Amino acid sequence: MFRGSIKLGTILGITIRLDYSWFIIFFLITWSLSAHRLPALYPDWTPATYWILGIITSILFFTSVLIHEMAHSLVARRHGIPINNITLFIFGGAAQITQEPKQAKDEFMMAFAGPATSLILSAIFWILYLLLSNLSEPIATIFSWLGSINLMLAIFNFIPGFPLDGGRVLRAIIWGATQDFARATQIAAAIGRGIAFLFIFIGIWMIFSGNWVNGLWIAFIGWFLENAATASYRQVALKDILQGHTVIEVMTTDCPNVSGRFTLEKLVNDYILYTTRRCFPVIENEKVKGIITLHNVKDIPRHLWTIKTVEEAMTPFDRMKKVSPKDGLYDVLEMMASEDINQLPVVEDSRLLGIVGRDSILAFIHTRAELGV
Repeated sequence: MFRGSIKLGTILGITIRLDYSWFIIFFLITWSLSAHRLPALYPDWTPATYWILGIITSILFFTSVLIHEMAHSLVARRHGIPINNITLFIFGGAAQITQEPKQAKDEFMMAFAGPATSLILSAIFWILYLLLSNLSEPIATIFSWLGSINLMLAIFNFIPGFPLDGGRVLRAIIWGATQDFARATQIAAAIGRGIAFLFIFIGIWMIFSGNWVNGLWIAFIGWFLENAATASYRQVALKDILQGHTVIEVMTTDCPNVSGRFTLEKLVNDYILYTTRRCFPVIENEKVKGIITLHNVKDIPRHLWTIKTVEEAMTPFDRMKKVSPKDGLYDVLEMMASEDINQLPVVEDSRLLGIVGRDSILAFIHTRAELGV
């Protein structure tokens, strides 16, 4: 959502992060409980009680969301799918799955685990409410709301709108029936977009009916789901295009070498502007010392280009991520996206063979897509 997040810690080897947008929804839920719901139910309580219970309830709710995502993650791990982190954000939570499931049954189990866990949590909170309703009204109120909201969370996630959990369950069923992952994703994503547009329509109708707060929220959820469904399908289509293709097909092998003693001004005037290349190996005594990129140059104020050298601005070779000519293009493109890297050196047996750029991979994709091959 927003650019940036805060690391909370690690649970069972999975990093837990808070997207900055999470603070918006945390405040809205706390405010809704403390300023509206609790005062309406219990007008005799003090304002401090409302806000303390509101904060505690919000924390427990997002703990429930985290448990929901942990269920996905642990089942994914059990089926050999690595999970790097879980991020809580304005629409709930998301586990970062580093690869798609290899079998339909793996996806089914992984997707089903989240809503099933929310149902179990709902039952636990309702049982606690029944046990404590005669002992402590404030605590019982917390558990009553948590029981209801976890039930709603489970029902919402069971909606068959990809990429919601229900949509992933639907994709798993279609995948199992057709044995075609790309086709299953296309169908599930199309249904997901249809449900997303329905959410947007309902939201707009509610806005014009006077319920603009809930209407705006539902429309916003629909917009988010539509974008997520479209992005998910494009990712699968991208993987299908790049399947079986490797770095050696797109890498550049004729990159001009430059000296680390060159000034940045000389590099720009004699190499970057002259060749339109964006990346140059820095060679000294027939050894690769580093790579200098357009991004490196842009990091240096222009008035210093006459005195700063290439060696001072370059990225040292031993600190760079490297790829092999046999590496798959999809994996390399994912690495570039996750690390925000535009060029990578291609190395084999400690020898620099060339450079692979994100622009080269994207040009490869566009060409094949236009030709339909």
